[in-house]
Amino acid sequence: MKGRARFGEAASADWMPGPDQMDRSRLAAAMHRWGYEGLEDMHRASIDDPESFWPRALDDLGVTFTTPWSTFRDDSAGFAFPRWFSGGALNVATHCVTRHAKDPEAAKRPAVISEADSGVCRELSFGALGAEVERVAAGLAALGIGKGDRVGLFLPVIPEAAVALMACAKIGAVAVPAFSGYGPDPLAARLNAADAVALVTVDGTTRKGKPVAMKETADGALKQAPGVRHVLVIENTGSGCAMTEGRDHAWADIGKACDPVPTVACDPNDPFMIIYTSGTTGAPKGIVHSHAGYLIKSGVDFGYAFDVQSDDLVGWIADMGWMLGPLMITGCLQFGAGIVFVEGLPNFPDHNRMWDIVERHRVTMLGMAPTAARGLRAAMAGGVPEQDISSLRAFTSTGEAWDEPTWWWLFRDVGGKTLPIINYTGGTETGGGILSNYTCAPISCATFAGPLPGQDADVLDAEGNPTDGIGELAVHNTWPGMTHAFWQDPERYFETYWSTFPDTWVHGDLASVAGDGYWRIHGRSDDTIKVSGRRIGPAEIESALVTNPEVSEAAVIGVPDPDRGSRIVAFVTLGSGVEALDMVRAAEAVTRLVGKAMIPSLIVPVPGLPKTKNGKIMRRAIRARYLGQPAGDMSALDASTPLELIPVQADTEQTA
Repeated sequence: MKGRARFGEAASADWMPGPDQMDRSRLAAAMHRWGYEGLEDMHRASIDDPESFWPRALDDLGVTFTTPWSTFRDDSAGFAFPRWFSGGALNVATHCVTRHAKDPEAAKRPAVISEADSGVCRELSFGALGAEVERVAAGLAALGIGKGDRVGLFLPVIPEAAVALMACAKIGAVAVPAFSGYGPDPLAARLNAADAVALVTVDGTTRKGKPVAMKETADGALKQAPGVRHVLVIENTGSGCAMTEGRDHAWADIGKACDPVPTVACDPNDPFMIIYTSGTTGAPKGIVHSHAGYLIKSGVDFGYAFDVQSDDLVGWIADMGWMLGPLMITGCLQFGAGIVFVEGLPNFPDHNRMWDIVERHRVTMLGMAPTAARGLRAAMAGGVPEQDISSLRAFTSTGEAWDEPTWWWLFRDVGGKTLPIINYTGGTETGGGILSNYTCAPISCATFAGPLPGQDADVLDAEGNPTDGIGELAVHNTWPGMTHAFWQDPERYFETYWSTFPDTWVHGDLASVAGDGYWRIHGRSDDTIKVSGRRIGPAEIESALVTNPEVSEAAVIGVPDPDRGSRIVAFVTLGSGVEALDMVRAAEAVTRLVGKAMIPSLIVPVPGLPKTKNGKIMRRAIRARYLGQPAGDMSALDASTPLELIPVQADTEQTA
């Protein structure tokens, strides 16, 4: 291996797995059975001897091929464009739905529970999920939709979202999930880019209790997407919607009179899903994931790092248009575990929402983004839930860097120092995570224990050499689950990830590895601020600012400065009851943790920070707004956090 098989040391840990975690751990049992001494030993084998490691891992995770594969990796198209498990055949739907629906005991267990923004709760067992997948797959086939056809999914996170994804997989069609908050134009752009022939949508949903007519949005998009021949409409709210004769079909009627159709035996590299990411410039990127890759990568991450098993119920705020929605479906359902889809915000209708959901469903693993945790901590004034959350065995987290005060609140105060926080980072393009914590390994505050199996990860300087400082997160190898390139644009894919250093994936995140083996993410590398020759990620300054109890959240940007290269501007939201920010106290917090040179030249209190619906702060859009520049693609923006919350530079300078 070229990278670092470094994992966090027990001596620096804030949480250590106890006998219960070790006895339960699928990964700990597998490593013992395979003769590995620990995570580092296992990780090296996954990199240096993949032809031996992966067959054993697939057997352990329960991944079976209807036709056995003959070649693990085929690099004949180039290092960056491998094909996996050549000669084999399988189907995601078999692993995630069919085998559990046919098991009398598993069929009774909850597969998908949805907690809507409106408060409506719905549930499908594995048996009911299997029956619905069979019905809808037959209905799609009757409409002439088959292997390789692209089907858009413009849906909130309801049980039918899992049905639609798996019904497409069963017949070999390719799902194209889209963010439920898109307007007509970005939805049409994605349908056209994928050459979609069908769309699944709903009459409507709600956001913060207000009705959203999603079918109306879909109709607007379809005026610009003539290739879509069929629309399946789910009655979600009962609000009613216009139906176009010959094109639109009621979901409830699809497949009722049809005979079941066989599950298609897909080539392991056949597309399972195309999921589009948004950027500030350029067209959205269509990330292609395959049947074998997506199933296996989600299985490794959820099965080994999260230790998801059949007795689990995993709850998380998600959206089908972000990686997390499909990842929850495949990562949990393949193990016979249930998922609780949560639509909306963690604090609507009030800050008890997530704790109520845990108590109501006896959730065992709760996803909690750092942004959500910061908001709840502020709303609860640092208190703890009154609900019974004793069913929890762990928290999970992804999407952005933690600040230490909020991490400690969740770990120490809410979790009582007994619940690990499984911090997890990767991306849509990687098919899952690059770095993670593990339930069977030491965990330190706001960090990652180390790489996931199969990830030859490293931190590189500007010349591509390993660095002990902050550098680019990179991966020196290829792995099952990585994207098979951008849809119909391999050149752009290669340029984006493989052109910086030879045969090295450069992820676009700033990272570091401490002397005690723990890894950190410092934000996106294109958000980097360089002040007087020193490079720093915005997350470090933001984390320092929120150690001040007056500050609830912070977003930091760099703006051009003729003397220092960049100067730092911070936008902060104030805690409950705080009327004015003590600027001296704020500066002291930054000085204490990152140094006096990194004190923002301007700290601007704002009523809120623009975020995506899944809670990521949109720093690049904030910077563009502040500097009066075009913000680029804003289709991912949560409408409840408008960009107009941020003042423009001229206004702040006049009032500073």
